[in-house]
Amino acid sequence: MLKNIRIALWVAVAVSLVGVSVLLWRADRQERAAAFKPEFSLPDEAGTLHTAEDFRGKHVLVFFGFTNCPDICPTTMAEVAQVMDDLGPEAAEVQPVFISVDPARDRESGLGKYLSAFHPSILGLAGDEAATQAAVGSFKVFSERHEDASAPGGYTMSHSSSLYLLGPRGDWLRQFEYGTPADDITADLKERL
Repeated sequence: MLKNIRIALWVAVAVSLVGVSVLLWRADRQERAAAFKPEFSLPDEAGTLHTAEDFRGKHVLVFFGFTNCPDICPTTMAEVAQVMDDLGPEAAEVQPVFISVDPARDRESGLGKYLSAFHPSILGLAGDEAATQAAVGSFKVFSERHEDASAPGGYTMSHSSSLYLLGPRGDWLRQFEYGTPADDITADLKERL
């Protein structure tokens, strides 16, 4: 009888150790996944340099686009504007950032004016080619120029179409695929705020 109790206790200890090991392993994986912190150092329209560190304490919605974009960019900016309006007072805890993948042309055409037509809180950043490519690489997104005689300036840009969410410590939280409804983005943010 005593032998059966000892065996049962050792089995319980072994099962407990396996359970704790699995929990620690999962927590370590989640911590490593959350450690991805995209970086950027880009100026706004006034020339003020902004980095991810500037937004510490806020959730940051980041989008890569360009002002001559015919569809994805304006649609996404309209969704971001709706999110900011729907958040109400909690919008103060969120900073939307638009990083131009066509910085020279966007600076000339007035990136700030373009974005303020959607929502005054959207911050437009447009650096030089090297800084832009560094940001694109850090976020692991895609951006490429294509010659197109029918497009303004004779070219257009292809780019990743998702909206990216960074946490208050600058860590990558998730991405929202193009076409994610504003209500879904708002609900996700409200759970985090």
